[in-house]
Amino acid sequence: MDVHRVSNHNQMDYNFDSMEPKHGTMLPCQEDRFDSGLESLKEDELVNGFEEMTMNFKEEPPQEYEPWRAAVTEDGDTLLHLAIIHEAKEHAFQMIKLSHNHPFLNAQNHQRQTALHLAVITEQPQLVERLLSAGSDPCMADDSGNTALHIACKRGSLACFGVITQNCSRHITSMVTFPNYSGHNCLHLASINGYISLVESLVRLGADINAQEQCSGRTSLHLAVDLQNPALVRRLLELGADVNCLNYGGFTPYHLTYGRQNEEIRRQLYEKTAQELRELPDSESEESDMEDMESSEDEPYDDIKFGKPRSKGAGPGIERTWMKTASSVVKPGPDRKMMTKKPKYSKTKASI
Repeated sequence: MDVHRVSNHNQMDYNFDSMEPKHGTMLPCQEDRFDSGLESLKEDELVNGFEEMTMNFKEEPPQEYEPWRAAVTEDGDTLLHLAIIHEAKEHAFQMIKLSHNHPFLNAQNHQRQTALHLAVITEQPQLVERLLSAGSDPCMADDSGNTALHIACKRGSLACFGVITQNCSRHITSMVTFPNYSGHNCLHLASINGYISLVESLVRLGADINAQEQCSGRTSLHLAVDLQNPALVRRLLELGADVNCLNYGGFTPYHLTYGRQNEEIRRQLYEKTAQELRELPDSESEESDMEDMESSEDEPYDDIKFGKPRSKGAGPGIERTWMKTASSVVKPGPDRKMMTKKPKYSKTKASI
């Protein structure tokens, strides 16, 4: 099973097969959201809705269509989402029990969060286990491209991480390697946030320790150096991280120690980095500047002289000299700035 991404192009809440699409206002994506429905549903209404639902559970057998499954807030949250957000576990358990392998479990709000995402965000591993056992899809991604496992790694939730990995052994390989929309996989997120135990667990589960993030090609070791985390650097080296791996700019993790104060990290990497990769690579911009200087020095001038210099005591003569017309030089490199050389004129002088 692959990780699922749903397009956000139409800014609609798609509630799968049995539910009609509902228009809603798209909210800006910030941090993981778990405060929802407070504006659209008052507390009394929410409690009454749950009580009604409980009575229906007792009086009537489960049916294919239940009105409570179709109820959504202006944020696209279902009653199951709200029960998880407000930690109403008993109500959440009842809805999960009546919705085994039902699309309702995978309904997404306007931030593309499923009930499973929200259970991880609110640190409720029991609900995570119930949802997975009932058929929730662990490979669905929110509007940042994060699966529930990404969120567990980002937040350092060991309990939720353990539940997901134990219940999703069939999909674990694709889940740990799948990048979010920032180009980070689960190992990158655990490294960025300094969760060494999660880094160890991910490597044991088969995560590529030398996987490069998509935006700049940094590995987890590059990230650990950037964040000046000596303990993480040491552990990554023990786990077999490649010290000679280059990012997209051609820099090794050791190169990133230049200008930083942690001597312990510099010492650890210096000993293991190949000798030819210890020096910073030459800057392309400096090379291009030198080429421009050399080409301008060799450039011939177009000198034109009027009259001839007279010998001393002869009549006045005019000598004028000027350079050829202005030339434009384009510097190579990312900036590609245009520089124009202005024509220089010599003073008119009379020879006597």
